[in-house]
Amino acid sequence: MSIKWVLIIVLTLGLGLAAGFWLGGMRPQTVAPVMEGDEDGCEPMFYRHPMNPSVTSKTPAKDEMGMDYVPVYPPGCPGAATESGGPPGTVVIDPTVVQTIGVRTAKVRRQDFSNPIHTVGRVTYDEDLLARLHPKTEGWVEKLFISETGEFVARDDELLSLYSPQLVASEQEYLLALKSLKALKDSPFQDIRHGARELVKTARERLELLDVPAHQIRELERTSKIIKNLHIHSPVDGYVVHVGVREGQYVTPQTELYMVADLQKVWVYADIYEYELPWVKVGDPAEIRLTAVPGRVFKGEVVYVYPYADAKTRTVKVRLEFDNPDLVLRPELFANATIHTRPKKAVLAIPSEAVVRTGLKEHVFVVRGPGKFEPRSVTLGVPSNGMVEVVAGLSEGEEVVVSSQFLIDSESKLREAMHKFTEPARSESSPASSMGREGEKGQVMENMPGMKMDMNMNGKSVGVPAATQETSHTGMAGGKSMQGMPMHHGKEDMPAMQPEGENAHD
Repeated sequence: MSIKWVLIIVLTLGLGLAAGFWLGGMRPQTVAPVMEGDEDGCEPMFYRHPMNPSVTSKTPAKDEMGMDYVPVYPPGCPGAATESGGPPGTVVIDPTVVQTIGVRTAKVRRQDFSNPIHTVGRVTYDEDLLARLHPKTEGWVEKLFISETGEFVARDDELLSLYSPQLVASEQEYLLALKSLKALKDSPFQDIRHGARELVKTARERLELLDVPAHQIRELERTSKIIKNLHIHSPVDGYVVHVGVREGQYVTPQTELYMVADLQKVWVYADIYEYELPWVKVGDPAEIRLTAVPGRVFKGEVVYVYPYADAKTRTVKVRLEFDNPDLVLRPELFANATIHTRPKKAVLAIPSEAVVRTGLKEHVFVVRGPGKFEPRSVTLGVPSNGMVEVVAGLSEGEEVVVSSQFLIDSESKLREAMHKFTEPARSESSPASSMGREGEKGQVMENMPGMKMDMNMNGKSVGVPAATQETSHTGMAGGKSMQGMPMHHGKEDMPAMQPEGENAHD
């Protein structure tokens, strides 16, 4: 063979290879992702959008960011591990993944609930042992016997003397009544004698009602002389916490002369939060500790829970009562208070960290098998020391997830969304499939709000709003516009579609 024929053959082969590479680059290539399920003879039922489970396709496709659609396999295939067969939202995770993400569980069990409440209190006076002194007549203060706050006074100690014209007039009436009784006590007429006695009785009662001490009345009867000043005495044993007058001051019944407090018992006001309120009951034992009295614990009890909350602090005030025989509990001191609430017996409880709170309801994930987790709504009661009471939704002995449940919750929400959107779509035939073009067009998604049709054309999703449903079918059949865009019948009028991942050719 001559050199000429050899060159012709080589040149022909080279041109053929070049033409083959050039033609191969012009053809669109769609490579389906290889999944483990294909090796076992399982074919995907459909493919779903990686970010939006409601968007599906019969053929492999890519989303707007170039991510492959996720294949969905029939139950029983290796790729269908997430199809749990349980209630909507049930998740099945490979045991290796469960160990990797650190899933921990705990048993639902019964236990005694106790919740001692620690708060801050303020010592104050026992209002039942406070005495506020007001005169019952008008007058002027002649002399103060107790003029300073903080002084201790015993019952019946003199506090001040008061001059009152009304008191002088009442004393004069009493002396006149005494004289009349003395003159008429031997009268032969019984009515006259009885009237004289009644007059004396009425005049004496008037003096008593004006708080004239008994010793001054006896002195008035003995001397028959007007006593100018009225002595006011202390009604209780206690300490003077307020002096409201000074010598020479004019006073009326509205004037507070003294306030005397008996400190043998004191109150402590403590604030508790709303979530602690179900625990506190009248009669619960309480303790306080004061910085001013280090190393000492005072025992008392809850005597009253106020029926309203503070608008600023959102707390409820609780009144505690304590004996104070040595007077070391001084009003207005701060104290660290502990209320020992009554325990609840045999309460069904779970760790508080197991609860996933969504704002409207609380739910937990119950272990239904190796790697299988079922979401379940629960009704909760009071919390206590990292545990929370379960009123309804769980049974004793069940196992709940206490860590990494938020990762499981996100997967559960995804599975529940797939259950809602993809199951009805697979049971109905789409208009596109009835036209024999399942490979190019998607399914009708009746459950998508605001969307009536999704079409996948060469891996591209096109959404048609429900408002244009009527015009969309008409546009496909008769060439009318859909959303203002003309529909074309011939391929020559459609823009050229380039294969994804390849360079466009002129």
